Amino acid sequence: MSQRDSILVLGAAGQIGTDLVMRLRSDLGSDRVIASDVKHVGGELRESGPFVLADVLDFNAVARIIDQHQVKEVYLLAALLSATAEQNPKLAWKLNMEGLFNVLDIAKEKKGMKIFWPSSIAVFGPTTPRDNTPQHTVMEPSTVYGVSKQAGERWCEYYNHKFNIDVRSLRYPGLISYKSPPGGGTTDYAVDIYHQALEKGRYTCFLQPGTVLPMMYMPDALDATISLMGADSDKVRIRSSYNVGAISFAPEEIAAEISKHIPGFEIDYAPDFRQQIADSWPRSIDDAAARADWGWKNKFDLASMTTDMLMHLREMKSLPVTK
Repeated sequence: MSQRDSILVLGAAGQIGTDLVMRLRSDLGSDRVIASDVKHVGGELRESGPFVLADVLDFNAVARIIDQHQVKEVYLLAALLSATAEQNPKLAWKLNMEGLFNVLDIAKEKKGMKIFWPSSIAVFGPTTPRDNTPQHTVMEPSTVYGVSKQAGERWCEYYNHKFNIDVRSLRYPGLISYKSPPGGGTTDYAVDIYHQALEKGRYTCFLQPGTVLPMMYMPDALDATISLMGADSDKVRIRSSYNVGAISFAPEEIAAEISKHIPGFEIDYAPDFRQQIADSWPRSIDDAAARADWGWKNKFDLASMTTDMLMHLREMKSLPVTK
């Protein structure tokens, strides 16, 4: 990518986009990273660099932005997440699939573009091996989000093989960030629990104890994303989506870690429809392919993530920072 070329982040106001835009602007310069979303945003995302309003379902609008800003890399993050998608399946399918087709078809026309599209552990289902889930395994997702992500993986691989589109993808586990609020995902309890711990000293979890799920702290997710996008093309052997793992835990384990920082913190449980979704997902991930192909390695475990999360949230909420 030359010094004049730009990066476009579609769905920039979401959980991943908020963090990714700021990281890319810090690494590459604010003017080269174009943030875009279907809704107006304010704050740091809008003030730190260029922002354009766009709907990923509008092919011409996205193509025009790519032309005007000499975009050579697109991060397509716009999607309806697991729990939200179950409330509106047809909208989820339309957004998750047609947005991907638009970006892939633009890349087919313009040549030389690099695309990042996130997949998810939701591509797996109740028949998938749940412990140390392999890169290549049974995939029978039971949610519309998972179905759309599985279909998207196949289309990414197809466009790479058929049209030589340089599309790259990660199967994100649950992502935890202090910069953005929960966004409608089944794993979002692991974000909300930190906020509630600081504000109320207690949390009611929508998953039952013992529900172990793969998770990742956002700085690790950003490292994985940027590392994959920076890897030489010949090292990216998997063009559907790479497994990436970091840590796995159950609600009572994260609660116990929080209690080390907030004595007296309490958790109780009121499982809802998201329990069934969680029960269909892996407990841990085999990401040997990502580690071998392009050197993926996580930095944070549950303890170091909790320390960092609470420190930053205390600063954001103007609460006393403990040591």
